[in-house]
Amino acid sequence: MSIARLKKISVIGRAADKDATLAQLQDLGAMHILPLSPPETQVEKKVSREAEDAYKALRFLAVVPGQRRQVRSNPEFDVEHFVASVLVLKDKLRAAQDRRDFLADRIDTMQPWGDFTFPPTEALAGLHLWFYELPLKNRESLQAVDLPWQIVGHDHRVLYVAVVSADEPRTDLLPVPRTHLGAKPITVLQGELEDAEIEIETLLGERMALTRFLTLLRSTLSKAETAAELAFAETQTFDDPDLFAIQGWVPEDHIAALEDICAEEGLAVLTSAPQPGEVPPTLIEQPDSEAAGVDMALFYQVPNYYAWDPSRVLIASFSLFFAMIIADAGYGFLILLGVLGFWRRLGATTHSRAWRTMLLILAGATVAYGVIVGSYFGVGPPEGGVLARFKLVDINDFTTMMRLSIIVGVAHVAFANLMAFLHKPSRSRYANLGWIGVVLGGLALWLSGQAGPVFQGGLGMMGLGLLVILVFSSDRPVTSGTDWLWRLAGGVQSLTGLMGLFGDVLSYMRLFALGLASASLAVTFNGLAAKGFGSASGLGLLGGLLILFIGHGLNFALAIMSGVVHGLRLNFIEFYKWGLPEEGTVFRAFARKEVQE
Repeated sequence: MSIARLKKISVIGRAADKDATLAQLQDLGAMHILPLSPPETQVEKKVSREAEDAYKALRFLAVVPGQRRQVRSNPEFDVEHFVASVLVLKDKLRAAQDRRDFLADRIDTMQPWGDFTFPPTEALAGLHLWFYELPLKNRESLQAVDLPWQIVGHDHRVLYVAVVSADEPRTDLLPVPRTHLGAKPITVLQGELEDAEIEIETLLGERMALTRFLTLLRSTLSKAETAAELAFAETQTFDDPDLFAIQGWVPEDHIAALEDICAEEGLAVLTSAPQPGEVPPTLIEQPDSEAAGVDMALFYQVPNYYAWDPSRVLIASFSLFFAMIIADAGYGFLILLGVLGFWRRLGATTHSRAWRTMLLILAGATVAYGVIVGSYFGVGPPEGGVLARFKLVDINDFTTMMRLSIIVGVAHVAFANLMAFLHKPSRSRYANLGWIGVVLGGLALWLSGQAGPVFQGGLGMMGLGLLVILVFSSDRPVTSGTDWLWRLAGGVQSLTGLMGLFGDVLSYMRLFALGLASASLAVTFNGLAAKGFGSASGLGLLGGLLILFIGHGLNFALAIMSGVVHGLRLNFIEFYKWGLPEEGTVFRAFARKEVQE
């Protein structure tokens, strides 16, 4: 597994050949397109490379309960026309529901005023009625109103007041805003509400009928996605009345195939390696069986093109951290049973099979670590038994567990710096060796008891590491004598990262703390259940069983959550900080989409 080496490809051809060229490039599926046209200033006119409309239609229909019998084959099914009709239906349904809600709210507002009809405008000589719902406590404010008014109704808390005025009264006429009743009486509104409800029922029926094509829509989404990708590519080219040009990054092992296409079509092609200052996108090459590691590598931050591929390291380190946080062989066995129970479903696609393998690794690591610490659903192995022989560490031995967590943290951070040293092209990579010396030297000082040759060796290693960091942290070119001073200043600035290094190593203490918390909760629930079992009554036995199953279920869920969150956090925060500090952009191939089964 590695980050693929890329080259920049520029293709120029006749404008009449643009569509055919783009179609062939999409068939090749190996180019990350670079924009040659100016960006669209109007957001609403930007072309998305995702089939957004198709997915909107899918979500609109997929949530309908009790879907119709599925049509699985229809040669005349037109996905574009179907998606358009679904979105039109969606807009109509939304408008009808908004209308229904508006009418229901207006009827509720008018209900206290009764059913009345406004007199014709000429009958009021140009005057208008304005309505207020005035709290009883503010009744005295009516005395200050200089316009004709009348209390037309009341209840135990509100006076319903009508004011007569040619123009809208000022906002401070009464201590409440006026009530908007509209010009239609309740009976008319109720009739319109009924019509709206009928329209909604009709539209919901149409929506239900369209669910029979969900399977066809899912299976043909690839067509919509391919069309959207092609439409996006058309907006990224440089266009001239006679010529067009397209540019992008292509993996080195696809260069020959692309050049053959250009030769057949009579296109001009220019190939160039990345120039200084250019950062190509990151394409991680891996066998399909290890796709889970790539997913994790790209989940938080895309590695820089000039960095290294962390996929396999993430699989190993995440599995270790997950196992240390769960810290129970019984819980690991439950994970294994879950994987085996969903074995066939997890094997439906190549990608899901990769994650099935990842889950097996997690389950195996958890079981193995649980055996090492001797925890089986919070119960230790019988003394003198076979399982007791494999218990190498007592999770309640705080000193040993603390040392183990710190050693794991030091090893993880040191390995991150080693990989950065091996793959960083600049002279500042030697500073990573300095950080390795500092972190390993600090560990030696801590473990030595502050005396002896280990202490002296650790002290010397730290001192040498600090000196290397001071000298090599800056990549500033030296063109004058003052540049040496600036390099030294950069080294001094880098040394301020010592406290960050100390904090990062201590972060691995969470492996011990969370593992201890999980084990302690398991022991606690076992103790409470044992008290129930010891009561010698049916109710006590039932209570003990409930405590046992509910308690361990809750503890298992919390342990899984902690293992995932903190296992990933130690990789993405502490490890990436030292081993992969620079972020890249993901390689997005201009390609046809796979047919979704």
